[in-house]
Amino acid sequence: MSEKKGEGARNLSVRLKTAKKRTTSQQKWLERQLNDPYVAKAKREGYRSRAAYKLLEIDDKYKLLKPGQRVVDLGAAPGGWSQIAATRVGSLAGRGKVVGIDLLAIDPLPGVDFVQLDFLDETAPGRLIEMLGGPADVVMSDMAANATGHKKTDHLRIMGLAEVAAEFARSILAPRGVYLAKVLQGGTEGALLADLKRDFAVVRHVKPAASRSDSSELYVLATGFRGKSALADHGEP
Repeated sequence: MSEKKGEGARNLSVRLKTAKKRTTSQQKWLERQLNDPYVAKAKREGYRSRAAYKLLEIDDKYKLLKPGQRVVDLGAAPGGWSQIAATRVGSLAGRGKVVGIDLLAIDPLPGVDFVQLDFLDETAPGRLIEMLGGPADVVMSDMAANATGHKKTDHLRIMGLAEVAAEFARSILAPRGVYLAKVLQGGTEGALLADLKRDFAVVRHVKPAASRSDSSELYVLATGFRGKSALADHGEP
């Protein structure tokens, strides 16, 4: 009996100590991560993040990634989406090309070239096209601004990222290219869709099963880019 009481006291002290060190939102996030089947699955299957399954599901349905393509992963850290792209375009076997760009350093991945750079840097488009060996066939982004806890502010921040990423995509995409990016439901995502419809043949919202059901997270998928070749903007025929 005394041994069980001791164990209970130790467990209680750990919980109290943890609570003091973390905010309520941090505690909830940690509990959600620990109980998330996709987090456990990613660890078992060697993916760098649970987000890998979101791209897998989207690509399984819409067939975005094809052998030999050139792909740019914006805000690539920690590399989960780049892992999927490398496998599906064949860059692991030297066929396609995958380049990831992020402000953060990223551990090396087979079949992926990473560059630590702000994609809004004026040198970024030219540098990525040089690394790719030509314009991109797919520009994808799972970026999210750091959450403030204020829903309206967080919505505007992530939509702002999606909008500037879309503008960046226009600067490096090849004709018929694809743009895929995270957005949040909240009222302004419709404006982004309307904007994209001017330059892409088909624009839609998608929500993969791996995206948490209680999250307002969505992905905007734009296919059939109607713009001119990005190479023309960089002085090549």
